[in-house]
Amino acid sequence: MTTVKNIYDYINSIAPFDTQEEWDNAGFLIGDFRKEVKKAVLCLDVTKEVARLAADVNADLILSHHPIIFNGIKNVKKGSAVYTCIENDIAVISAHTNFDIADCGINFNLAERLKLNDVRQIEDTFITVGELDNEMSIDDFAQYVSDTLNVSGIRYTDTEKPVKTVALGGGACEEYTEIAMQNADCFVTGDMKYHRMLECAEEGYAVISAGHYETEHDSFLMFMDNLKRIFIDVEFIDSNQKNPACEAAYKA
Repeated sequence: MTTVKNIYDYINSIAPFDTQEEWDNAGFLIGDFRKEVKKAVLCLDVTKEVARLAADVNADLILSHHPIIFNGIKNVKKGSAVYTCIENDIAVISAHTNFDIADCGINFNLAERLKLNDVRQIEDTFITVGELDNEMSIDDFAQYVSDTLNVSGIRYTDTEKPVKTVALGGGACEEYTEIAMQNADCFVTGDMKYHRMLECAEEGYAVISAGHYETEHDSFLMFMDNLKRIFIDVEFIDSNQKNPACEAAYKA
C-alpha cells in the first residue's frame, strides 16, 4: 500500500524540501500523511479546474509544481481549489524550488526536451547549462525553442553571436541573467520583463523568454515516469492543464 507519506518521502529523497528558497512554501500542504494513494493527479498549478478533476476521478493526491498555498489565506470559499481538496479528502504535495534545482527536476528536464548535451548545474543557482549539437543563429535557435516547447508567442533579443552553449532557467529566473550569460551564449528562461530584455539587448546578450508555462509544465510532467516506476500500485493522471495565457509572437 502506498501512502501520501511514501510519495512525499520519495520526492524528499531526490529533491529535498529543505533546499527550497526561504520565500517558498513547497511541501505537504493539505490532507492526511497516512492516507492511501490509489490515484494521483499531476499538474503545474492547483486551479479550481484541476481540483474538480481530481475530485471527479476520485483521486487521493494532487502533486503540483507551484504550491497551492503560497501566501497567507484569509478565507476558504466553497468552490475554491483549497475547499474542493479538503471537501473531497484530497491531499496536496507541491514540489517547487526544491524541484527546480534537482537533478531530475525542471531545468534538467528542460535540457532533455531541448536535446542539450553535457548538462551541468551552475553551483548555488537555479541555472543549468548544456551544449547544442551544432551552432545556430539566434533566429534559428529561437524558432527551435518555439517549436520544441510549443510556444504560442516567443520573445528574444537580436544578436549576431552564434548559439552553441545554452543556459536554462525555467519559470522566473531573470535575476540570474548575468551569471547565465557568463557561462553561455544564450539564456532561455520563462519570464523576463520588458525592461530587463531591453537591457539585455543593449548589452548584446542573447536571451529568450519562452513562457513560464511552456518551460515548466511538460518539464514537471516528465516526473510522472519516475513515479510510475516506483509506485506501481498508483495510477498517475495528467491533469492536461492548458496554458491560461497566450501571446502573439514578436522579437525585441
